[in-house]
This record gives sequence, structure tokens and C-alpha cells, in this order.
Amino acid sequence: MASKILLTAVKVDLFTYLAEKQHTGAAEIKTHLGFKCTDRHCFDFLDALVASGFLQREGILDTAKYSNAADTDFFLDRKKPAYMGGMLVMANNRLYKFWNDLEYGLKTGEAQNEIKSGHGDLFAELYNSPELLKEFVHAMSGVQMGNFTAFAQKFDFSQKKTLVDIGGSGAMLSIMVAKHHPHMLCRSFDLPPVEPIAKENIQKSGQTESVKTMAGDFFNDKLPEADILVMGNILHDWDETKKLMLMKKAFEALPAGGVFVAIENVIDDARNKNTTGLMMSLNMLIETAEGFDYTFADFNNWAMQCGFSRTELIPLAGPASAAVAYK
Repeated sequence: MASKILLTAVKVDLFTYLAEKQHTGAAEIKTHLGFKCTDRHCFDFLDALVASGFLQREGILDTAKYSNAADTDFFLDRKKPAYMGGMLVMANNRLYKFWNDLEYGLKTGEAQNEIKSGHGDLFAELYNSPELLKEFVHAMSGVQMGNFTAFAQKFDFSQKKTLVDIGGSGAMLSIMVAKHHPHMLCRSFDLPPVEPIAKENIQKSGQTESVKTMAGDFFNDKLPEADILVMGNILHDWDETKKLMLMKKAFEALPAGGVFVAIENVIDDARNKNTTGLMMSLNMLIETAEGFDYTFADFNNWAMQCGFSRTELIPLAGPASAAVAYK
């Protein structure tokens, strides 16, 4: 219930509306959102968001005036750069109903998304639908923005000049690194259908000189050469064999002293603290059947098999970390 209340609020852009019209009554909100429910149920919806900490309220019922809580205003207003609601919109539109079949996924080991209706795999479906693809790219950008910013601030770029984000989606990591480190030349590498979305983001960011796009397939093409190769939420999509193959390709593309970075919800080695990482790993069952999230110990083992000399883990935002391997 709590999840669907929040997902619905994001889907109807309640928080974006209240960012522009703070201290608004329920009747005006109800009219703006096109709700046909009773006034009482509209109050219930808004007050549930108050009780959950997403909204603030002065007055009660007919005298109530609603505003966004501070974090809500920062992260869930679509017009703000820190907006991370894209992931919640995709959760509402796609993932929520698929998670209803988690039990079936565990019993069969099969993906529980569009594949069950006779469609292709997740990525085939995304690339066949410009609308779904854009929704997915915005979801990935939104959920990773805090991590990309933290990585740009925490990692030492002083001795590096070039970065390529493999599977760079909307180019947001490249944009954030370029903003914080003007000496860096960053490229976002992804399949051709993604390129227009990335170029639009680059144009809006003003980083057109420092950030470029590259079209390619990280399975079938050689990876571009750079001082730093990054994969954000890429490795967890695949089984261990494919994870190792991608890391080996990264190793081969890097110069001596080069760096490979995986930005993911890295699970703690004891597997009893990072709940989000464990849930995201189950989400890979739902979405891909074979993919899974991993611990830093797993990453270190794979890095050593590929020939990297050392590794480190850099905590980022919330449950995410950068697993770093040095050549």
C-alpha cells in the first residue's frame, strides 16, 4: 500500500505541482490531478503522504494546506536537476506488476517481465519502443545521479585525462565528471537508439566540448580505450561468465595504470546489511533471470582473474558504491 501511494504520487506529478504551488488546499490539488474520488479519499491520499514524510501540512481536512517536504522537493520535482523520480515512474509502469510473480520466478528461475507474454528480453523490448527506452534511460539517470555526483567528487581524477562510460545511457555520469573536472574528456558509449537521448542531455548540460557520445555494442565491439572505463548498473544484468567477459574486455582496453569502475548497489560481504543490494539482485531475477548483484569480495575475485593488480571500494550515495580495479 505504501509503495503504491508513493508511486501514484510520482506518476501524477503531485510533487512537481506542489513545488510550484506550495501551501495548496486539497480541493485545488484534486481538481488539478483530475481525481474523481470522494473528498475524504483525496484527504486520505494526501495525509498518507504526510504521515510517510513526503508532504507537510498546515491545518486539517478542509482547512489543510499541503507542501512538499524538503527532501521531496529536492528529489521528486521533475523540473529539478536532482530529480530521481524516473526510476519510480518505471517501477509504477512496469516493475510493480512483475514483482507480483516473484514466487514464480524463484520456483522456475525464469524472468517475470515482458518475456512471459511472449515478447523478447528486457533490452529487446526497450530498443523496440522509443517511449519505453526514454522512460528506462530517465529511470537509470535518476536513480544514479547521487552516485555519479559522489563519484565525481570522491575519485582522484588528477592524473587521468579520459573516461568512457560503457553503457552510458543518458550520459549523466560523463556530464557530472566533466562538470567537476574540466580537464577530463568524457565519452558515453551505448547502442545507437540511446544516442539521441544522451546528446539531448549533453546539450542541456552545456558540456558539449568535454562530453561526446559514441555508438557501439559492448558485447560485440572492442571497448574504447581510455584512462578510466566505467560501467554503471551494467555487470549486475548478467551471469558470472558474462560479467567476467566484460571485465576482461575492459582490462584489455585499458593502458597500464588504467582504472575500471563498476558503480552498483554492491552487497556487503556479510550479506546482512545492504538490503537494497539484495533486493536489486532479486530484481535481476525478475528482469533477466540470469543477472545478479554481488559483493565486493566477488568483484575482487573477478578482478584478480582478469589481471588487475588491486581493488578498492568507494562508498557513494545511499546503498551504492564504486568497485574500482587498477591495472
